[in-house]
Order: sequence, then structure tokens, then C-alpha cells
Amino acid sequence: MSFENLKKQSSIGSLTAKLVKEVEKMSSTSGGADERLWRAEMDKTGVGSAVLRFLPAPDGEELPWAKMYSHAFQGLSGSWYIENSLTTIGGKDPLGEYNRELWNTGSETNKEIVRKQKRKLNYYSNIYVVKDPTNPSNEGKVFLFKYGKKIFDKIMEAMQPEFEDESPINPFDFWVGANFKLKIVKKDGYWNYDKSEFDRVSPLLDDDDAMEAIWKKEYSLTAITAPDQFKTYEELERRMNMVLGLSPSSSPTQSRAVVEQEDQYESYNQPVNSETKVLEELEQSYARSKSPTLPTVTSAVDEDEDDALAYFSRLAE
Repeated sequence: MSFENLKKQSSIGSLTAKLVKEVEKMSSTSGGADERLWRAEMDKTGVGSAVLRFLPAPDGEELPWAKMYSHAFQGLSGSWYIENSLTTIGGKDPLGEYNRELWNTGSETNKEIVRKQKRKLNYYSNIYVVKDPTNPSNEGKVFLFKYGKKIFDKIMEAMQPEFEDESPINPFDFWVGANFKLKIVKKDGYWNYDKSEFDRVSPLLDDDDAMEAIWKKEYSLTAITAPDQFKTYEELERRMNMVLGLSPSSSPTQSRAVVEQEDQYESYNQPVNSETKVLEELEQSYARSKSPTLPTVTSAVDEDEDDALAYFSRLAE
């Protein structure tokens, strides 16, 4: 698609309806830092803010986001399981199957284990950084932005407003989109994005040539969920068995990881000593992995509770 055709398609209705339809379809279906990624930061007062613009799909791609499921948790041995889930691309995932077995035992202890090693949901989109108070050098640049379900819900609310007096917008449009005012506060120890909102509808810039240059700098989103970003079922199974202390023939009722003694699971509930320790563990795991999309563990890890509830419901089926 040419940039000229992209501009011709710029509208509230057609593309927005297509994106909404894609979300409905998705809902109905079951080492080092990545310099492509923009990361929000808190300032000295304990709040974070930025102004971002979600960008259209890259040239030749259909959607302006990529959807990724992953797992990130620490086993009893102290080792971390940080892997992309094969369910992202419609495959069977060993940890997903193991979680299903645990959940269907009916044991509350086993269900609690599943909750702690549940699947996480994240999205990736290209963004243009309009304003970044903590890192002004990022302004005017294109990055990938990794975000959770709560921010994605705000995007959906913009495309499908709840009230009749609100006009729908396409947040991913250069001309009739809107800047996203990201606002972060800490609530109950977690990063909270409830105060974030879209600004009024306006072109990103007044210069089409400049916007075309931005469009050409976008990163591929389909590459994020390409098959080569995932380990094989067998590789994931070996890693899972090592982290959980399972033998290849273990079942949920036989495994050391699911013995019905609460004191066996105290380590799951212990807070990590420091964020630095977590990052060191993640970087070490990433260095051993062939996947460049590292699931990040931060203070905002529990954004996807709604998705988790749906996931647990499917486990019981």
C-alpha cells in the first residue's frame, strides 16, 4: 500500500470497523534491553506521564498491533520460566496443558499454582513519541510500545464509545487519530493507567511528507509473532520440567510441584528483594533464549486479570 492510498483510506468508519471486527475475532478464539521498545518511567514524585501517538499498520501489514501471550514466573528451584506461549499462534503449549490438568483436579492449592504461572497478555504497536518528560531525547522518534489489556481497552473504548454523545475515533490514524496522554500512578503497589486518555482528534503533523517518513520507520509487527519467535513444544516442555521440578511422566497428583502442603508454596508469595534482582534474572534467561521478545516483569504485571479469568474458564472446559 502506498502512503497516498493510506491517506485515502483515512476515515472514522471503514478501518475502525475492520479493527473492531478483528478484536472480536481474537476474542472469540481460544538479553539485553530491546532498543526498539519505548518504556514508560516514573519521575521523582512517583508518577509517570508521556504523550504518544499510535501509528497505522506498517507497510504491507494488516493490523496496527501484534498480540502476544507469554509466561513469566519463578519456580520452586529459583529458576525462572520466561517464554512466549505457543497459544499465541494457535498451537498447543506444554505449560498451558499442564495448567489445565492442575486446574481440573479441583484442588484449590493447584488452582492457586495455576494463577501464579498463568498466561500473560500483551500487545505491541508502533508509536511516535510526542512528549517524554523523563527522556526528552525520545521525542520525535518511532518505537515499539508494549502494553497490556487495560491500555488496549482504552483504545477499544475510543473506537467504540459507550455513550451516544461520544464520537468514535481511529487512534491509529495519522489524520483523524488522536494523541494518547499516558498517565501512570502507583495503586496498591502496581502501576495504574486509569487516568490515561486520548486527546482531541487532530493530525499528527501538518506535513504529509514528514508523516510518510515516520510511517517508513515503523517496525514490523507480524515479525513479533512469527514462528521463529517461539521455541518448539519439546524445548518449552524441557524448560517447564526443569523449572517446576517435574519428570517427563509426572502428573499433577504425582509432581513435587503440586504436593498438597501450603508451606511448600511459600516461596511463590515472597516478594522479590529488588527490581534489580528481577532484571538480572530476566536478562540471564533472555541470554539463554533464542526469542528476542522478552516478556517483562514489572510492578505492572497484573494488567490482564480479565483475560486471566477467561483463560481459567477455558481451562475448566
